[in-house]
Amino acid sequence: MLAKDAASRYGARDRFARHFAFGKLTRDPAFRYLLENGLIRDGARLLDLGCGQGVLTALLLSARDRHARGSWPESWSAPPSPQVMRGVDLMRHDVERAQCAAGPSATFVCGDIRTADFGDVDTVVILDVLHYIDFAAQEDVLKRIRAALGKEGVLLLRVGDRSSTLRFRFTDAVDRVVMALRRHRLGRFYTKPLAEWKKQLAELGFSVEAIPMSAGTPFANVLLVARYHSPS
Repeated sequence: MLAKDAASRYGARDRFARHFAFGKLTRDPAFRYLLENGLIRDGARLLDLGCGQGVLTALLLSARDRHARGSWPESWSAPPSPQVMRGVDLMRHDVERAQCAAGPSATFVCGDIRTADFGDVDTVVILDVLHYIDFAAQEDVLKRIRAALGKEGVLLLRVGDRSSTLRFRFTDAVDRVVMALRRHRLGRFYTKPLAEWKKQLAELGFSVEAIPMSAGTPFANVLLVARYHSPS
């Protein structure tokens, strides 16, 4: 099982990291969707903002190994082999876990996405992160991502679709519980309805495809596949 392979990249003594990675990869539909549909292209310079313990990178490395062994679903896109993989996260312990799982194949830094250097990239992934920073900071991060993408690239952004529905209220409540368990400071969440996320990205020059990303879960999550092509 691919999720088991990825979880095994974490230290044998770090049971939390192993269980978290396995649970995330078996219950969160976004990771399978990214792989199955080839949304991270081969040879990309990949940046994972708010990467946590590097679950996405562990998955990509394990997928590459499985594909090389000839153990890969025929209906799925071939897994990518990014040219560069980098991650940024605020929590030093998670950054250390991510680096342990990836070894020399990726680079992780402890930093704030509001101020971190994005460098030059082709693909940026932000899963369930932007709502932790205020609206002005969200705008600034998205502008800096667009600049980092150069003439073209893709942003894979998962957000909650704010509404008065029970599904969104449950999403918000679970997020707060998880934050408390991981000892993050709790404050206001800066959420927006899906239409506002799409409008904001379109104004920055992205073409946006919104894909529901709550299958099999009670959450109100949407994956925004935002592609940027410079008009010049």
